[in-house]
Amino acid sequence: MLSLAWPMVVIQLLQVAYNLADTFWLGRLSSNAVAAISLAFPLIFFLISVGGGFTTAGSILVAQYTGAKSEESAGKVAAQTMGFVVTLAVVFGTVGHFFTRDMLSVIPADAETAAVVIPLAGDYMEVFFLGLPALFGFFVFSSLMRGYGNTRTPMRVMFVSVLLNVVLDPVLIFGWFGFPKLGIVGAAIATIFARFVAALIGIYVLFFTDAGPDVSLPDFYPDFSFVSKIVRVGTPSAAEQSTSALAMISLTAMVASFAPPVVAAFGLGNRLVSLVFLPAMGLGRATNTMVGQNLGAGNADRAERAVHLAAKVAAGVLLVIAVVAALFPRPIVSVFLGPDVPNVQATIDYGSQYVRIRTIEFVFIGVLQVVLGAFRGAGSTKTAMGISMVTLWIGRVATVYVLVFLLSMGALGIWIGMAFGNVLGAVVAVAWFLRGTWKKTVIDDDADTDTDTDATAET
Repeated sequence: MLSLAWPMVVIQLLQVAYNLADTFWLGRLSSNAVAAISLAFPLIFFLISVGGGFTTAGSILVAQYTGAKSEESAGKVAAQTMGFVVTLAVVFGTVGHFFTRDMLSVIPADAETAAVVIPLAGDYMEVFFLGLPALFGFFVFSSLMRGYGNTRTPMRVMFVSVLLNVVLDPVLIFGWFGFPKLGIVGAAIATIFARFVAALIGIYVLFFTDAGPDVSLPDFYPDFSFVSKIVRVGTPSAAEQSTSALAMISLTAMVASFAPPVVAAFGLGNRLVSLVFLPAMGLGRATNTMVGQNLGAGNADRAERAVHLAAKVAAGVLLVIAVVAALFPRPIVSVFLGPDVPNVQATIDYGSQYVRIRTIEFVFIGVLQVVLGAFRGAGSTKTAMGISMVTLWIGRVATVYVLVFLLSMGALGIWIGMAFGNVLGAVVAVAWFLRGTWKKTVIDDDADTDTDTDATAET
C-alpha cells in the first residue's frame, strides 16, 4: 500500500506545486490576480470534472482486469478510455473558451471585484481552456497507470511538467529574458504548455514501453461494449465531480459578495489546505488500486484490511499536520503574498484565521478520502457520489449560507462552514462502509471475455 501511495502523494504535491507556483508569482503581481484565479478555478473545474469521472472509470476497470490477469482487456479499456476522454476535452475546451465571459457574468460580485477581479479571471480562463485536451491527456494517462499499479512513472512525468511550469511562470508573468510581460495570461500559458509536454510523454510511455497496460492503435477503434462499461462506471464519478464543482461555484459566488481581501484569502487558504490532501489523496488512490485489484482477484478480506490500515495511517499523519498548521498559520500564509501588494495585511489576517479553523477537519479529510477510494476501487461510484454530495451540499454550501447570510457571521461563517463539510462526510462514509455492501466487482465474471454480460455493481 505504501509503495503505491508514496508516488501518488508526490504526484499530488507536484499538482499543488502548479497551483502554488501560480499563486506565489501572481501574489507578487497583485492580490487581485490571486483573487482572479480563486474565482476561475471552480468554473474550470466544472468542465474538467466530467472527463475526470471517466478517467476514474478507466482506473477502476484497469485495476480489476489487472487483478483478474486479463492483460488484453486492461489494454483495450485503457485505449477506449483515452479516446473517449480526449474527445470530451476537445468539446469542453471549445465551449469553455468561447463562453468564459458568460459563465463569469452569473457570479454576483462586490463592485470592486466585478470591475477588477472578474475581467482578470476571464483572461486566465480563455487561455487555459485552449489547453484542456493536454490537461485531460495527462490525467487519463496517470489514472490508467495507477489502475495498472504503476504510480512511479506518472510521478516522474509530473515532475518534468511541474519543473517546466515553475520555470516558465515568472518568465511569462513578468516578462523576463526578453519575453513580453503577460501577467495572469502568462501563468495560464505556462501551465498548458507544461501539461502538453506531460501528455506527449504519457503517450510515448503507453505505446512504446511495457510500463503500463499493453495499448496498440487497433485498441482505439470504438468498442461499444467497453465504452458502455466506461460510461456506466464513470457517469456517477463524473456526476460526483461536476456537482462538486457546482458546489464550489456556489461557495465562490457567496464569497464574491465580500471585498477582494476575503476573496483572495479564500483562494489562498484553499490552495494551502490542498496540501493537506496530499497524504489523504495518495492513500485514497492507493486504496482504490488495492481494492480494485484484490476484488478482481476474488480477495475481499485483503481489500478490507487495506482500507482499515490506510485510514489509520492517514489519520495519524494529518493529525501532525493539523497541529503544525494551527500553531503557525500566519507565517505560512505570508509566504505567498508580496509585502508591497495592495490589501496584503487584510488578506494575511483573513487567510491565517481561515487556515487555523480548517485544521479541525484534517483528520476527517484523511479518513474520508481513504473510504471514498475504497468505494471507487470496488466500482461503487454511486455511493462515492452520494457521500460527496452530502459533504459538499449539506456540509458546506448549506452550512456556509446559514452562517453567513442568516446568522450574519461574515467571513468567519465561510471558514467554519468549509471546515464542517469533511467532518460530516467522514462520519457518513464510515457508517456506510461498515455495512460491507461494496465487496463486488464491476468486471465480467469471466475476465477474458469482452462482453458486458453479468457485470454488476453493488452501490
